[in-house]
Amino acid sequence: MKTRYPQSILISCEIPWDEHDNFLEEPFRLQVRHALEAGFRHVYTFGTAGEGYAVDTARFTRIAEVFRKETQRDGVHAQIGVIALSTMQFRERLRIAYDIGFREFQISLPSWGVLNDTEMLRFFVDVCSSFPDAQFLHYNLMRTKRLLTGADYRRIADEVPNLVATKNTGTTVHGTMELLRNAGEIQHFLGEAMFPTGCLHGECSLLSSFGPLFPKRTHQLFDYGRARQWDKLFSYQAEYLKGVEEVIAPLRRQALIDGAYDKALVRLAGVPMPLRLLSPYESFTEETFAECKRILEEKYMHWL
Repeated sequence: MKTRYPQSILISCEIPWDEHDNFLEEPFRLQVRHALEAGFRHVYTFGTAGEGYAVDTARFTRIAEVFRKETQRDGVHAQIGVIALSTMQFRERLRIAYDIGFREFQISLPSWGVLNDTEMLRFFVDVCSSFPDAQFLHYNLMRTKRLLTGADYRRIADEVPNLVATKNTGTTVHGTMELLRNAGEIQHFLGEAMFPTGCLHGECSLLSSFGPLFPKRTHQLFDYGRARQWDKLFSYQAEYLKGVEEVIAPLRRQALIDGAYDKALVRLAGVPMPLRLLSPYESFTEETFAECKRILEEKYMHWL
Protein backbone atom coordinates (compact mmCIF):
# COMPACT_ATOMS: atom_id res chain seq x y z
CA MET A 1 0.00 0.00 0.00
CA LYS A 2 1.40 3.39 -1.01
CA THR A 3 1.53 5.83 1.88
CA ARG A 4 0.54 9.48 1.65
CA TYR A 5 3.84 10.71 3.06
CA PRO A 6 7.41 9.39 2.66
CA GLN A 7 8.91 7.02 5.23
CA SER A 8 11.44 9.10 7.15
CA ILE A 9 12.93 10.29 10.44
CA LEU A 10 11.23 13.31 11.99
CA ILE A 11 12.93 15.47 14.62
CA SER A 12 11.96 18.56 16.58
CA CYS A 13 13.74 21.92 16.71
CA GLU A 14 13.52 23.68 20.07
CA ILE A 15 13.28 27.42 20.74
CA PRO A 16 16.07 29.17 22.74
CA TRP A 17 15.06 32.03 25.05
CA ASP A 18 17.05 34.59 26.99
CA GLU A 19 16.30 35.45 30.62
CA HIS A 20 13.61 37.92 29.46
CA ASP A 21 11.80 35.39 27.23
CA ASN A 22 13.19 36.92 24.05
CA PHE A 23 13.79 34.63 21.08
CA LEU A 24 17.50 33.94 20.52
CA GLU A 25 17.72 33.80 16.77
CA GLU A 26 21.31 32.69 16.21
CA PRO A 27 21.27 29.62 18.50
CA PHE A 28 18.02 28.58 16.82
CA ARG A 29 19.59 28.89 13.38
CA LEU A 30 22.59 26.87 14.59
CA GLN A 31 20.30 24.12 15.89
CA VAL A 32 18.39 23.85 12.60
CA ARG A 33 21.67 23.73 10.67
CA HIS A 34 22.99 21.07 13.03
CA ALA A 35 19.94 18.90 12.31
CA LEU A 36 20.22 19.30 8.54
CA GLU A 37 23.98 18.73 8.52
CA ALA A 38 23.38 15.53 10.51
CA GLY A 39 21.32 14.23 7.59
CA PHE A 40 17.81 14.82 8.90
CA ARG A 41 15.47 16.05 6.19
CA HIS A 42 12.15 16.11 8.04
CA VAL A 43 12.12 18.70 10.82
CA TYR A 44 9.48 20.63 12.71
CA THR A 45 8.99 23.19 15.43
CA PHE A 46 6.16 24.20 17.79
CA GLY A 47 5.22 20.75 19.06
CA THR A 48 5.22 20.22 22.83
CA ALA A 49 9.02 20.16 22.86
CA GLY A 50 9.10 23.31 20.72
CA GLU A 51 6.75 25.07 23.15
CA GLY A 52 4.03 25.56 20.56
CA TYR A 53 1.50 25.79 23.37
CA ALA A 54 3.33 28.75 24.97
CA VAL A 55 4.28 31.24 22.23
CA ASP A 56 2.30 34.37 21.46
CA THR A 57 1.51 35.37 17.88
CA ALA A 58 4.47 37.74 17.52
CA ARG A 59 6.97 35.07 18.60
CA PHE A 60 5.19 32.44 16.50
CA THR A 61 5.46 34.62 13.40
CA ARG A 62 9.11 35.59 13.81
CA ILE A 63 10.27 32.06 14.62
CA ALA A 64 8.35 30.69 11.64
CA GLU A 65 10.05 33.25 9.39
CA VAL A 66 13.50 32.24 10.60
CA PHE A 67 12.66 28.52 10.38
CA ARG A 68 11.49 28.98 6.81
CA LYS A 69 14.72 30.71 5.78
CA GLU A 70 16.88 27.99 7.35
CA THR A 71 14.94 25.09 5.81
CA GLN A 72 14.52 26.34 2.25
CA ARG A 73 16.81 23.66 0.86
CA ASP A 74 16.24 20.97 -1.74
CA GLY A 75 14.82 17.82 -0.20
CA VAL A 76 13.99 19.36 3.18
CA HIS A 77 10.47 18.94 4.59
CA ALA A 78 9.80 21.50 7.32
CA GLN A 79 6.62 21.42 9.40
CA ILE A 80 5.09 24.13 11.54
CA GLY A 81 3.09 22.88 14.51
CA VAL A 82 -0.06 24.58 15.78
CA ILE A 83 -1.48 23.93 19.26
CA ALA A 84 -4.73 25.79 19.93
CA LEU A 85 -8.18 25.56 21.52
CA SER A 86 -10.49 26.18 18.57
CA THR A 87 -10.77 25.76 14.83
CA MET A 88 -10.58 29.53 14.36
CA GLN A 89 -7.34 29.73 16.32
CA PHE A 90 -5.88 26.89 14.27
CA ARG A 91 -6.83 28.59 11.02
CA GLU A 92 -5.38 31.89 12.17
CA ARG A 93 -1.92 30.52 12.93
CA LEU A 94 -1.93 28.17 9.97
CA ARG A 95 -2.64 31.15 7.72
CA ILE A 96 0.37 33.01 9.15
CA ALA A 97 2.67 30.05 8.48
CA TYR A 98 1.08 29.35 5.09
CA ASP A 99 1.68 32.93 3.96
CA ILE A 100 5.33 32.64 5.07
CA GLY A 101 5.62 29.67 2.72
CA PHE A 102 4.98 26.46 4.69
CA ARG A 103 2.88 23.68 3.20
CA GLU A 104 3.38 21.00 5.86
CA PHE A 105 1.70 21.37 9.23
CA GLN A 106 1.34 19.51 12.52
CA ILE A 107 -1.92 19.81 14.45
CA SER A 108 -3.36 18.32 17.63
CA LEU A 109 -6.98 18.17 18.77
CA PRO A 110 -8.42 21.18 20.62
CA SER A 111 -7.96 20.37 24.31
CA TRP A 112 -10.42 22.50 26.28
CA GLY A 113 -13.07 19.78 26.08
CA VAL A 114 -13.03 16.17 24.87
CA LEU A 115 -14.24 15.97 21.26
CA ASN A 116 -16.88 13.36 20.46
CA ASP A 117 -16.77 11.43 17.19
CA THR A 118 -18.77 14.00 15.24
CA GLU A 119 -16.74 16.92 16.57
CA MET A 120 -13.47 15.11 15.95
CA LEU A 121 -14.24 14.50 12.28
CA ARG A 122 -15.56 18.03 11.82
CA PHE A 123 -12.34 19.46 13.24
CA PHE A 124 -10.16 17.67 10.71
CA VAL A 125 -12.46 18.48 7.79
CA ASP A 126 -12.79 22.14 8.72
CA VAL A 127 -9.09 22.70 9.41
CA CYS A 128 -7.51 20.64 6.66
CA SER A 129 -9.96 21.68 3.93
CA SER A 130 -9.07 25.32 4.61
CA PHE A 131 -5.63 24.62 3.09
CA PRO A 132 -6.29 21.95 0.43
CA ASP A 133 -2.81 22.17 -1.10
CA ALA A 134 -1.12 21.61 2.29
CA GLN A 135 -0.29 18.36 4.09
CA PHE A 136 -1.19 17.70 7.71
CA LEU A 137 0.28 15.47 10.40
CA HIS A 138 -1.85 14.79 13.48
CA TYR A 139 -0.02 14.90 16.81
CA ASN A 140 -1.85 12.24 18.83
CA LEU A 141 -1.35 12.67 22.56
CA MET A 142 -3.35 12.44 25.76
CA ARG A 143 -2.83 16.12 26.58
CA THR A 144 -5.79 16.69 24.23
CA LYS A 145 -7.91 14.36 26.41
CA ARG A 146 -8.53 11.91 23.58
CA LEU A 147 -6.21 9.45 21.84
CA LEU A 148 -7.26 8.52 18.34
CA THR A 149 -7.20 4.89 17.25
CA GLY A 150 -6.66 3.24 13.92
CA ALA A 151 -10.43 3.06 13.50
CA ASP A 152 -10.66 6.82 14.09
CA TYR A 153 -7.98 7.47 11.49
CA ARG A 154 -9.80 5.24 9.03
CA ARG A 155 -12.84 7.54 9.24
CA ILE A 156 -10.71 10.67 8.94
CA ALA A 157 -8.63 9.33 6.05
CA ASP A 158 -11.78 8.63 4.04
CA GLU A 159 -12.92 12.25 4.44
CA VAL A 160 -9.65 14.20 4.59
CA PRO A 161 -7.23 13.39 1.74
CA ASN A 162 -4.55 15.79 2.97
CA LEU A 163 -4.18 14.17 6.39
CA VAL A 164 -0.99 12.35 5.49
CA ALA A 165 0.71 11.37 8.76
CA THR A 166 0.43 10.97 12.53
CA LYS A 167 2.75 11.23 15.52
CA ASN A 168 2.12 8.46 18.06
CA THR A 169 4.59 8.10 20.90
CA GLY A 170 2.36 6.66 23.64
CA THR A 171 0.95 3.73 21.73
CA THR A 172 1.07 0.08 22.82
CA VAL A 173 1.96 -2.97 20.74
CA HIS A 174 -1.72 -3.62 20.11
CA GLY A 175 -2.39 0.04 19.37
CA THR A 176 0.47 0.12 16.87
CA MET A 177 -0.84 -2.96 15.11
CA GLU A 178 -4.28 -1.39 14.93
CA LEU A 179 -2.95 1.88 13.48
CA LEU A 180 -1.17 0.08 10.65
CA ARG A 181 -3.99 -2.36 10.01
CA ASN A 182 -6.80 0.20 9.76
CA ALA A 183 -5.02 3.26 8.36
CA GLY A 184 -1.88 1.97 6.70
CA GLU A 185 -1.89 4.58 3.92
CA ILE A 186 -1.26 7.27 6.54
CA GLN A 187 2.41 7.48 7.55
CA HIS A 188 2.68 6.83 11.30
CA PHE A 189 5.68 8.30 13.12
CA LEU A 190 6.55 6.21 16.18
CA GLY A 191 9.12 6.84 18.90
CA GLU A 192 12.32 4.85 19.29
CA ALA A 193 10.65 2.45 21.74
CA MET A 194 7.87 1.36 19.36
CA PHE A 195 9.35 1.92 15.89
CA PRO A 196 10.85 -1.58 15.51
CA THR A 197 7.55 -3.18 16.53
CA GLY A 198 5.71 -1.00 14.02
CA CYS A 199 8.05 -2.18 11.27
CA LEU A 200 6.86 -5.73 11.89
CA HIS A 201 3.34 -4.74 10.82
CA GLY A 202 3.87 -2.39 7.91
CA GLU A 203 5.61 0.76 6.75
CA CYS A 204 6.08 3.31 9.51
CA SER A 205 8.46 6.13 10.33
CA LEU A 206 10.64 7.21 13.23
CA LEU A 207 9.92 10.19 15.45
CA SER A 208 13.30 10.60 17.09
CA SER A 209 13.80 12.39 20.38
CA PHE A 210 17.46 11.39 20.50
CA GLY A 211 18.46 12.00 16.88
CA PRO A 212 20.04 15.40 17.57
CA LEU A 213 22.35 13.81 20.16
CA PHE A 214 23.13 10.53 18.39
CA PRO A 215 22.45 11.12 14.68
CA LYS A 216 24.56 8.25 13.31
CA ARG A 217 22.98 5.73 15.66
CA THR A 218 19.52 7.06 14.89
CA HIS A 219 20.01 6.77 11.13
CA GLN A 220 21.24 3.21 11.61
CA LEU A 221 18.21 2.25 13.71
CA PHE A 222 15.91 3.67 11.05
CA ASP A 223 17.77 1.92 8.22
CA TYR A 224 17.51 -1.48 9.94
CA GLY A 225 13.77 -0.95 10.36
CA ARG A 226 13.17 0.28 6.84
CA ALA A 227 15.12 -2.68 5.44
CA ARG A 228 13.24 -5.06 7.80
CA GLN A 229 16.52 -6.51 9.07
CA TRP A 230 14.99 -8.19 12.10
CA ASP A 231 18.23 -9.96 13.05
CA LYS A 232 19.85 -6.56 13.68
CA LEU A 233 16.98 -4.21 14.42
CA PHE A 234 15.85 -5.29 17.87
CA SER A 235 19.29 -5.93 19.35
CA TYR A 236 20.43 -2.56 18.01
CA GLN A 237 17.38 -0.89 19.53
CA ALA A 238 18.18 -2.44 22.90
CA GLU A 239 21.76 -1.13 22.80
CA TYR A 240 20.59 2.29 21.60
CA LEU A 241 17.98 2.73 24.34
CA LYS A 242 20.35 1.44 27.01
CA GLY A 243 22.91 4.09 26.10
CA VAL A 244 20.34 6.87 25.89
CA GLU A 245 18.84 6.01 29.26
CA GLU A 246 22.24 5.91 30.89
CA VAL A 247 23.10 9.39 29.61
CA ILE A 248 19.78 10.97 30.59
CA ALA A 249 19.35 9.12 33.89
CA PRO A 250 19.82 12.36 35.90
CA LEU A 251 16.93 13.93 33.96
CA ARG A 252 14.61 11.08 34.89
CA ARG A 253 14.63 12.19 38.53
CA GLN A 254 12.16 14.96 37.63
CA ALA A 255 8.93 14.86 35.67
CA LEU A 256 9.04 18.02 33.55
CA ILE A 257 7.36 19.00 30.30
CA ASP A 258 8.87 17.61 27.10
CA GLY A 259 10.84 20.67 26.07
CA ALA A 260 12.99 20.51 29.18
CA TYR A 261 14.37 17.12 28.11
CA ASP A 262 14.74 18.01 24.44
CA LYS A 263 16.64 21.21 25.15
CA ALA A 264 19.06 19.27 27.32
CA LEU A 265 19.59 16.73 24.53
CA VAL A 266 20.25 19.43 21.95
CA ARG A 267 22.73 21.11 24.26
CA LEU A 268 24.49 17.80 24.92
CA ALA A 269 24.95 17.60 21.15
CA GLY A 270 27.00 20.80 21.29
CA VAL A 271 24.40 23.38 20.25
CA PRO A 272 24.43 26.49 22.51
CA MET A 273 20.87 25.95 23.77
CA PRO A 274 19.71 27.62 27.02
CA LEU A 275 17.76 25.22 29.20
CA ARG A 276 15.07 27.72 30.22
CA LEU A 277 11.43 27.37 29.14
CA LEU A 278 8.73 29.98 28.81
CA SER A 279 6.73 30.68 31.97
CA PRO A 280 5.37 28.90 33.93
CA TYR A 281 7.29 25.72 33.10
CA GLU A 282 10.37 24.54 34.96
CA SER A 283 13.61 23.51 33.29
CA PHE A 284 16.53 21.39 34.49
CA THR A 285 19.31 22.92 36.53
CA GLU A 286 22.81 23.41 35.26
CA GLU A 287 23.97 20.86 37.86
CA THR A 288 21.66 18.18 36.47
CA PHE A 289 22.78 18.94 32.94
CA ALA A 290 26.42 18.66 34.03
CA GLU A 291 25.75 15.15 35.38
CA CYS A 292 24.42 14.07 32.00
CA LYS A 293 27.35 15.64 30.19
CA ARG A 294 29.82 13.83 32.43
CA ILE A 295 28.18 10.45 31.67
CA LEU A 296 28.21 11.22 27.95
CA GLU A 297 31.88 12.19 27.95
CA GLU A 298 32.94 9.22 30.08
CA LYS A 299 31.02 6.49 28.23
CA TYR A 300 29.47 7.50 24.90
CA MET A 301 31.65 10.00 23.09
CA HIS A 302 32.33 7.31 20.48
CA TRP A 303 28.61 7.44 19.59
CA LEU A 304 28.81 11.05 18.49
